[in-house]
Amino acid sequence: MTEQSRTIVVTGAASGIGARISLRLARPGDQLFIHTRANSDGLERIAETLRDQGCTVETGLWDLAETGAGRRLVEAVQAAFGGIDVMVQNAGYANRSPLGEATDAEFEAAHGAIARAFFEMSGASMDALKASPMGRVIAIGAFGPHVWRTNAPVFPATAAAKASLEATAKALALQLAPDGVTVNVVAPGFIEKEPGTHMALTPESIAQSHAVIPMGRHGTMEEVAAVVEFLASKDAGYVTGQVIHVNGGLV
Repeated sequence: MTEQSRTIVVTGAASGIGARISLRLARPGDQLFIHTRANSDGLERIAETLRDQGCTVETGLWDLAETGAGRRLVEAVQAAFGGIDVMVQNAGYANRSPLGEATDAEFEAAHGAIARAFFEMSGASMDALKASPMGRVIAIGAFGPHVWRTNAPVFPATAAAKASLEATAKALALQLAPDGVTVNVVAPGFIEKEPGTHMALTPESIAQSHAVIPMGRHGTMEEVAAVVEFLASKDAGYVTGQVIHVNGGLV
């Protein structure tokens, strides 16, 4: 793979990890399609920064919880740029509603926005990824499907959706491996948030969480983005079907 321009897709890119991933992956000459559900102002700020870096940028607003939204997003990318080289499915959220209190609507929304959206995007993008000289898919998972302990938060609905996303990623990795396309999941642990963004944890539970992390701190969004950058690179060409945890040793 040469240092040629790439077409990169990042969902949930208006803020937080998705914004950091977009800025970290972008090189002058790249084409980016960045997405958010509703934060159009934040998305446009990231788009302008990317344009200042010498990238061509298109933006899209979709609620990925809606059936078919993942396919429509991929179709829009291909209409704008003609292909896909790197696809990052970052859009998602955390829901701590416990079993017995979580509603059917919460369950359906989580699986729509996280699991079904990635399923749809995967199916719709396969031909474009196969045609790419450096196809890469990175899905952003979570620690929720992997950490079950009494002194750590539990996310029944969204953890189940992230587990489904992981299964889809492994199936896609197996199917696309003969074409040289890699598919991996990055599973962040406790990660610092931008001020003013949604917080699934209270300040008290954030402080308590430091005690269950062997490194004794929350990770940064840049640390997550750095792993995504590696997986999107030439050097990661033999890494596929993996769930890579960025969590300070949390088990």
